[in-house]
Amino acid sequence: MANTADGADTGDARLGELCRRLTDPSSSPQLGALGEQGARLVETIVSALRDGRSPEQLDEFLDELEELLLAAGHSAGLGSYRTTPPPPTTGFQSLPVAGPGHPALYVLACPAGRCGRVEAPDADASDQPACGILGRPLNVVPLR
Repeated sequence: MANTADGADTGDARLGELCRRLTDPSSSPQLGALGEQGARLVETIVSALRDGRSPEQLDEFLDELEELLLAAGHSAGLGSYRTTPPPPTTGFQSLPVAGPGHPALYVLACPAGRCGRVEAPDADASDQPACGILGRPLNVVPLR
């Protein structure tokens, strides 16, 4: 698992990317293109995590899934840095703390703290995003 400069655990980045792809409809074709072998591998990883295995125990499976993605032409594998488009910004965006009342800032993160998935809350969304692996809503984590 990755750690920040102060030693805090940030979870497994590949696991976070897999979780994001499992909940993102635009990523379905990527995982679907891996065929039956890829589907079995994803199910093995998800089942093992639901049964309480740690991400470190699944490194071989994550490596294999990454190899399948690379072989299928997805140049980033399970890395989000090349496949996740930046959020669209149209014109000037005000700072989230600007305005009256200074609302509390928070992000949504893995409900089990096992991966590095972090999402900005969507004020327009009626439902809170869910973990693609555990099927539970992401946790609200206040920013300090």
